[in-house]
Amino acid sequence: MASITPLSQSHFTENQFFSAPFSRLTQSSSLSLRKSAQNQFFSQSSNFLLKKSSRMVLVSATTAAHEKSKKKYPGEAKGFVEEMRFVAMKLHTKDQSKEGEKEPEGQPMAKWEPSVEGYLKFLVDSKLVYDTLEKIMEKASFPEYAEFRNTGLERSEGLAKDLEWFKEQGYAIPEPSTPGLSYARYLEELSEKDPQAFICHFYNTYFAHSAGGRMIGRKVAEKILDKKELEFYKWHGDLSQLLQNVREKLNKVAEVKSLNWTREEKNHCLEETEKSFKFSGEILRLILS
Repeated sequence: MASITPLSQSHFTENQFFSAPFSRLTQSSSLSLRKSAQNQFFSQSSNFLLKKSSRMVLVSATTAAHEKSKKKYPGEAKGFVEEMRFVAMKLHTKDQSKEGEKEPEGQPMAKWEPSVEGYLKFLVDSKLVYDTLEKIMEKASFPEYAEFRNTGLERSEGLAKDLEWFKEQGYAIPEPSTPGLSYARYLEELSEKDPQAFICHFYNTYFAHSAGGRMIGRKVAEKILDKKELEFYKWHGDLSQLLQNVREKLNKVAEVKSLNWTREEKNHCLEETEKSFKFSGEILRLILS
């Protein structure tokens, strides 16, 4: 007769009974833990890479901005006046300067046929512009302007003497015309709200007259004034030194800490050059009217 072994005497003890399923549970739990750890690792790795990428983008942008700020503009190494000169020369025609880039418009100066009446219009409108510039410097709505009082480059007094001389010769002195009135009005408005742009006009008006302006005056005098030299083209003192003194003042205004212009403000000043040429060109063409 077959015997039946009681459960208590079975080969499965209590521990053995529970050991198999518990082992599988333990293995499952371990697998879950490993997967959780892996997920956490990848999550942390992704966050790290994102942060690193963001930092790299930030560093790249900062570096680019820094490189841009280090960009050297033509003439910058010699001071801001040299930057203004460089921009102005590019706006000359090729027959006016070897640095010029503009194509000539109209007849070259050698073929001009000026008249005394047209020249008087030019002188009258020029005086209005110089009167305006000198009054603005005296008023000094911005501290920069006070630097340019009594520089020795002022032209109003000389022009007043010239117009008086023409009057003595029997010529009628005209009233200021549209080109001069428009420019004077623009300078007044600009001086009250935009010192950087205004300084551009100051520089180009005085420095252009001391160079190309003198040459034009000499040519016109040869044709219609029996080579008479007007007071407009005379300066008290050494002109080269007067110009150098104003260059230093202009550089000071653009560079010193108390008035220091940002790169954006300097660029804004340079961008006004073409408008300065436009106004002065309209007055210059009065000589041929």
